[in-house]
Amino acid sequence: MSPARADFATRGAPVGQGARAFRKVLVANRGEIAVRVCRTLKEMGIPSVTVYSDADRGAPHVRSGDESVAIGPAPPAQSYLNAQAILEAARRVGADAIHPGYGFLSESAIFAKQCRDAGLTFIGPSPESMARLGDKSAARRTAAECGVPCVPGAEGVDSVERALGEADRVGYPVLLKASGGGGGRGMRLVRARDEMPAALEAARREAGSAFGDERLLLEKYVHPARHIEIQILADGREVAALGERECSLQRRHQKLIEESPSVAVASSLREAMQGAAASLARAASYAGAMTVEFLLGPDGTFYFLEVNTRLQVEHPVTEMRSGLDLVRAQILIAAGRPLGESLGKGTPELRGHAIEARLCAEDAYQGFLPQTGKILLLAWPKADGSRVDTGIAEGQTLHPYYDSLLAKVIALGRDREDARAKLLSALRGTALLGVVTNQSFLIDLLEDAAFRQGETFTHTVESREWQAPKEIPDAVLAAAATFLTSPKAAGDGEEETDRYSPWQRLGGWGRTP
Repeated sequence: MSPARADFATRGAPVGQGARAFRKVLVANRGEIAVRVCRTLKEMGIPSVTVYSDADRGAPHVRSGDESVAIGPAPPAQSYLNAQAILEAARRVGADAIHPGYGFLSESAIFAKQCRDAGLTFIGPSPESMARLGDKSAARRTAAECGVPCVPGAEGVDSVERALGEADRVGYPVLLKASGGGGGRGMRLVRARDEMPAALEAARREAGSAFGDERLLLEKYVHPARHIEIQILADGREVAALGERECSLQRRHQKLIEESPSVAVASSLREAMQGAAASLARAASYAGAMTVEFLLGPDGTFYFLEVNTRLQVEHPVTEMRSGLDLVRAQILIAAGRPLGESLGKGTPELRGHAIEARLCAEDAYQGFLPQTGKILLLAWPKADGSRVDTGIAEGQTLHPYYDSLLAKVIALGRDREDARAKLLSALRGTALLGVVTNQSFLIDLLEDAAFRQGETFTHTVESREWQAPKEIPDAVLAAAATFLTSPKAAGDGEEETDRYSPWQRLGGWGRTP
């Protein structure tokens, strides 16, 4: 632990106006982000508490905390989205702050206010800032007030008739989007009038399930487009923009590959986008980490998309280039520390090129169908310039209740090609048996000519048919051999060995890692 981090954790007297030290932080999330937050809390010397549903009992994130508390049944609405259960857990263990991670309640202004009313610090923006920026409809209004160009569209699309009228006005195709959350949940592309009724119902149902909020908005579908986002840190007064990330490679509006910098963003465009993002933070007196997302059109025009008033899944990309710990920055800012304490000597210089790949339990060659099952063998790569953020373990059973994200593999290189080569090496050196994942598909994306040339757009993945590879990666062969000759495999009995055979679970020679 560095002296600065130890000093923050142990000093009893406040430093600076409104500053305080947290006694104990409850992490209101699961999986890799809960593990990630607990790691920084441990480095800072702050006791942590994790929460878990019945399905997650014994999961790695539970063991990451100094304490753990059960909060309810497996469905998120009864556990990770159950604000009262989480607040009660914080009260029981004596936590004085809550870190929401991403997803679930992380962008709920209501939950942020409930934390404040309960005397707890919500490690994120104030309820007022979140309501102004985290809600997509309100964020569009704020962006318009700040002079930030917005995609043509409409808020409060609460009926088929209104949706059809607005779609006729802006022109097809259009996107239906959840007002109260992100991550691709509650989003549907509508190409023609006859698709609207079913798409509206599906988007509303998914938004309600994911965020407890069925409100939708409608936007013109910009095509072809790149997805560019700006990372912001702010303390309610000062604002720092930490460069861009490109997240154009997506499926079902959820990201697969993220990188920084973007090959499509020149310095003048970067300055304009960073200025627009910073203006939104200032308008909302924002304190914490946030990401402003834009669509970059084929003519070089950018449009405001949304604000994520939380930590992004892809935040390690910025961390690798900047040397910052964005979770630590969130905690310091929530504790009333000035922005400069997080940044050090001014805004850090961004070095090299970083790329992140999301390893998910899904069959990318069969419509990205989510997968479940037991992880029989797991081995992560050990390579210079790479990082793995994960919340899974060997022997763990994956359930259908939660997001398919298993881990994030990130590489930093001196330039884009160096980072790409390092990430490919790390992915090839990863072995996960027992569950179908998108590992081979991620390798395909990184080796594809479109990615090599930097010609990737939001439709790139879903506009093509991808063929499953015919060869099994060497890492898988080695892992399978290890598993088949291990005592635990030999002792399972013939029936169990057949049932969980890696060769059976590979499902198509290489669709699994």
